[in-house]
Amino acid sequence: MSGLPDPFDTGAGFSKYFEMLPALSREEQEQTFRLRHEVYCEDLGWEERRSDALETDAYDAHSLHCLARSKPSGRLAGCVRLVLGRTDEAASQRLPFELTCGETLDRVLMDRLAGSRDRIAEVSRLAIVRDYRRRRGEEGSPGTLLASSFGTAEQPRFPYLLVGLYMAVFVIAERHRLDTLFLLVEPRLSRHLNHLGIGNRQIGAAAEHRGLRVPAMIDVAQVVANLNPRLRGIFDVVAGEIEAGHRAAAAGGPDPQR
Repeated sequence: MSGLPDPFDTGAGFSKYFEMLPALSREEQEQTFRLRHEVYCEDLGWEERRSDALETDAYDAHSLHCLARSKPSGRLAGCVRLVLGRTDEAASQRLPFELTCGETLDRVLMDRLAGSRDRIAEVSRLAIVRDYRRRRGEEGSPGTLLASSFGTAEQPRFPYLLVGLYMAVFVIAERHRLDTLFLLVEPRLSRHLNHLGIGNRQIGAAAEHRGLRVPAMIDVAQVVANLNPRLRGIFDVVAGEIEAGHRAAAAGGPDPQR
């Protein structure tokens, strides 16, 4: 981020290129599943292709979904979901990362959260379409941060789309009164998120899952309270967009400003 001048208005920059939409209707959620199929099944080959071109799993029924749309083209550019914690202790109700990293997780921490699973969620199925993953090192990931993501002092850039998706995660988490978020991410993404100002801490050993991944935990209130100005600018814009989406859904139609 050092290549960006202090007065760099990330909120205005984000608004120029993208907008975030809560996927509340069945149609909007199917758009999310279709985008995931494009990235996870067709581009990366991480999941089997489906005849209906919708990448879904059992967690979608109790998840909160969000879409990112390109303003210049009007096309969908990315998506993310929050898989909500369940109070049922059955293995089938555990969050995805708990099944992948169950042997290595900090059991003291997880046991402490056992009584408040309705206030936890996992950031999952983040996906960015190929047109926005063209830089070297990005092609093999559905969405990541690199040292080059911020450009240079002479040619600064900002990863609006990925940051916007993460800001949407925090807006949604606050809206639904979630205290703690979990991630299963590449070690380099965990480091870059910390550098960016999205504090996360590793809570278990790395595990093999489409490459090496580490389980990490985020304190929602702490991150939101300490957002630096560049993240805060995007957070505020995204919060307004997600609120507008909910108002439109409650009114039974599209947002008249969209």
